Amino acid sequence: MPYSLDNRLVIGVASSALFDLSESDKYFRDNKEVLYRAYQEERIDQTLEPGHAFPFVKQLLSLNDLRPADDPLVEVIVLSRNDPSTGLRVMRSIADHKLHISRAVFTQGRAPYEYIGALKMSLFLSGNRSDVDAAIKLGFPAGHVLPSSAIYADNDEELRVAFDFDGVLANDESERFYKDADLDEYKRHETELSDSPLEPGPLKELLRDLNLIQKIERDHKTADSSYQPRLRIAIVTARNAPAHERAIRSLQDWGVTVNDAFFLGGIEKSLVLEIMRPHIFFDDQTTHLTPAAEHVTGVHVPYGIANEVDVATSPPSSTREPSGPVDMLVAIDSKLEVESGAMPMSEGTETVNGSQP
Repeated sequence: MPYSLDNRLVIGVASSALFDLSESDKYFRDNKEVLYRAYQEERIDQTLEPGHAFPFVKQLLSLNDLRPADDPLVEVIVLSRNDPSTGLRVMRSIADHKLHISRAVFTQGRAPYEYIGALKMSLFLSGNRSDVDAAIKLGFPAGHVLPSSAIYADNDEELRVAFDFDGVLANDESERFYKDADLDEYKRHETELSDSPLEPGPLKELLRDLNLIQKIERDHKTADSSYQPRLRIAIVTARNAPAHERAIRSLQDWGVTVNDAFFLGGIEKSLVLEIMRPHIFFDDQTTHLTPAAEHVTGVHVPYGIANEVDVATSPPSSTREPSGPVDMLVAIDSKLEVESGAMPMSEGTETVNGSQP
């Protein structure tokens, strides 16, 4: 009987997000593919160091003890631009770190995001911004894992996941209205539509699948009062009253829930995130992620109006300064922040912090 991906949380993770591949990438760019194969083969037993998404993936997989081993709640699948041979080191490193990941897709030099839908993933994490951009444009749930210096305790059994609301869990309808309105107009608009739920955004299904795990945890708590639920979910949003009600009503309409909600109304999100210390925080604007990089693993979801290039303010491509293998144009004003991959990557590599295989 085929292995079914139904009734479980399935995420895809690129090797660039799971491991630190900076040294490997440098060698690839200096020596290209043939020597790179030999380089990885010579180091096949040298375990790769954890990357920025590693703590989240490890903690998520720990929840598989809630069901029998042959029916895991969480399935993590590696999606990699490496070819099968160079991917051997990735798979051995997974085993060395005792991560229960047995499935992988290696697509030599080609973007693996096309398989997100077929594999029923509710999240794809990558250090390759252009792959994430392309996945989002196709309607897939994807996030760009950003650099972080956050350290998580090995004995921390709780998994904390935090989401921005607009442009992440919800679509960008309200953000589009706000772009051309002042704050008072925006509040009136959201108050008038407080009972009209927003359409779901790219990560709503991820929240639904996380809620499935929470339901199973509640069942464990009912059967064993000593059991302490380990998965906690929060939204951290710039909304505040009266706009908060539409967010809550939208969650209710979608049939999803969160444990905590922070309606901050312009207060710096990093102040809350420093205390909460989520293993992962999803936001559609890097201006909210960068200040918190010391405390959390941040994931940029490049969706909606906050990530659309304002052509009128963008310099011609010939005048832009490239920032590494992937040229990033950043146009910022008070309501718009954009990062957009503009140059092709080296074949067979994945990128994070500019470049990773």
